[in-house]
Amino acid sequence: MNPPPDPFEFLKNLWGPMGLPLSSLSGAATAMTEVDRRISELRSVETWLNMNLNVLRMTIQGLEMQKAGLAAMQGAAGAMGETPSASAPQQPPAGEGPAKK
Repeated sequence: MNPPPDPFEFLKNLWGPMGLPLSSLSGAATAMTEVDRRISELRSVETWLNMNLNVLRMTIQGLEMQKAGLAAMQGAAGAMGETPSASAPQQPPAGEGPAKK
């Protein structure tokens, strides 16, 4: 039969990746300072990530504005290209004159 899992091994695995070994939890003052240090580090990372997220959002908005501006310019250029041909009088094809009676 398999031996039952060790609950302390689970706790070691839980605390290990966070950089806070289980042995340091025995000293309450040391553990509190370590946790406070980790919190401050993670808050600074959070601030950095938020700043980069805001820069990314502004970049996306700028590109969307450029896209809208280009679309408007193409629409205006297309409208100007159609306007002269629409307002110009229709010319009969070459070789055909006005109909004579």
